[in-house]
Amino acid sequence: MNSNAPVSRFTRTYPLDPQDASVTSALRAMATAAKGAPPGIEGRASFDALMERVEPPNDVRVEQGTVGGIPGIWIHPSRARPEEAILHLHAGWFIFGTAGAFRNLVGQLVARVATSAFIPDYRLAPEHPFPAATEDVWECYQGLIGRGHRRIALAGDSAGGNLALGLASRIVAAIPTIAASLVGVALQSPVTDLTLSGESYQTRADADPYFTRAQITQLVHAYLGPADPRDALVSPLYGRLTGLPPICIQVGDNEVLLEDSRRLLELALASGVDARLDVWMGMPHGFVALVGKLKAASLALDAVSEFLSARFTPPSAR
Repeated sequence: MNSNAPVSRFTRTYPLDPQDASVTSALRAMATAAKGAPPGIEGRASFDALMERVEPPNDVRVEQGTVGGIPGIWIHPSRARPEEAILHLHAGWFIFGTAGAFRNLVGQLVARVATSAFIPDYRLAPEHPFPAATEDVWECYQGLIGRGHRRIALAGDSAGGNLALGLASRIVAAIPTIAASLVGVALQSPVTDLTLSGESYQTRADADPYFTRAQITQLVHAYLGPADPRDALVSPLYGRLTGLPPICIQVGDNEVLLEDSRRLLELALASGVDARLDVWMGMPHGFVALVGKLKAASLALDAVSEFLSARFTPPSAR
């Protein structure tokens, strides 16, 4: 990878489909009243209910499981290759979300990639602040290795993307036998800078239908407590990405987190990592959850599945 290559060469921008525009306009109208509302754990049930409304996929099987001592949910396609696995780390700003609530969204990916995925119920803040979640996903990855999975991809959305990046960096710094199993990282609107310094907190302040910087500041404080937001395990933009496998990043243009993805791409390329960024015009945070309602959601899932399928192909067969 040429670290001096223009970043634009590794960015694909998708225009807003007219039908999608009407859907996102209606969504914005519904979300306006709750934008910037003070966050709290009392919102967990409604967050899970929202995610459970994701269109369920066909031909997948869901089962409870425990990997590396961490409970969660397995999503299996009709035919799974036993040495492969996706470790999917769910969204929710480190405070919300459960594996069960994300079963349909992850199932949509599993149905496309034909690879089993495990969604861990990592510990949530504020009851379990940093580094509890990072320790849980580390144990989970090692558990997958212990179960005989030799090709593993990480996937994560929003806060889950943050955890996936931190885990990936920790894996490549570990013993080679563990690092060799990591084949790729797929991210949806990852949170990469908990100092909240990205310029899109200003430039997309009005466009984002859900979040405000003040609101996110409260969420981050609940997760971090006294921890330093510049800790590399907290904010991947302040760490090293050298040695990571290929990374696929997707983000909506109408997100205050847009700059988190753009700067991640720049850092990855400068670190010699094979990376690409897909920017979806007019799309809000978490738009892939509207699969079946937005064309962009289906296309984004197709793009991620294409990336992951290629990563699971043994090098000798590529």
